[in-house]
Amino acid sequence: MPMCMMAILYQTAQNAPILVAANREERFDRPTQVPKIQSGSPRVVCGIDQQGGGTWLGVNQHGLFAAVANRKKRGVPVNPRSRGLLCRELLEAHTAKQAYQHALRELETGAYAGANYICADPASAWVIYGGDEIKAIPLTPGLHLIGNGNLDDADDPRQEFAMRMLTLHKLDSPVTFLAVASRAFSRQTDAGGRRGLVINRGDYGTVSSTLLSLAEKIQQAVYQYCPGSPSEHSYDDFSALLRQVLSTDRSKKQLLEEEDFDDYNDYLDYVEES
Repeated sequence: MPMCMMAILYQTAQNAPILVAANREERFDRPTQVPKIQSGSPRVVCGIDQQGGGTWLGVNQHGLFAAVANRKKRGVPVNPRSRGLLCRELLEAHTAKQAYQHALRELETGAYAGANYICADPASAWVIYGGDEIKAIPLTPGLHLIGNGNLDDADDPRQEFAMRMLTLHKLDSPVTFLAVASRAFSRQTDAGGRRGLVINRGDYGTVSSTLLSLAEKIQQAVYQYCPGSPSEHSYDDFSALLRQVLSTDRSKKQLLEEEDFDDYNDYLDYVEES
């Protein structure tokens, strides 16, 4: 089955609560649209799987990040709904809390093949297992890894490699994280599938890579995308699209000023209740 590998540094880097590095593995012949601002509301920047119409990773105007990876599951339905379409639905939410709750409701219908979903905003972050067991796990501050199995699985050789490479340096800034992650996520695996993150297994392998920094200041947000194996291709800069999307949400600033909210968490409570 297609695979993926993702690292997320949550709430620990200076001025950037969400930092992400992710490699997508799929069939090489599966058509894909590079990241762009999608139509509709809220505004979302993401790539599109042109076969299923969904996405594997994106960010919306509220600063919500969502992504999906495959996961093993027994009893897959005959005609499962696209997991990528559900990822796009999660990006319609205002908050990570709303997104993960929607993911749980959908996965409990049994209409999907196995999946892991990741939802994160500056206030909370969650991993949702959608395999034989449906389960939501809150992310604690720090570095986490997720692929096609469990979160922070020490028995996964690629997670073990990624953790070792990423923790060679103190990940206290977005610049350091992105620099270290770009090297780690561009490293090809050996013949045994170890000591690297980029894979090539004939008809499928690493088809793209993403580096993302959701900074506190919009003008410092970073979105870099490699349309192919990062061991062979360079990352293109899509940061202008990300900043354009994040700049759309003027209502948060207006509410904070006009309604005299004390902080962002008060604003999120307001959104949940409205």
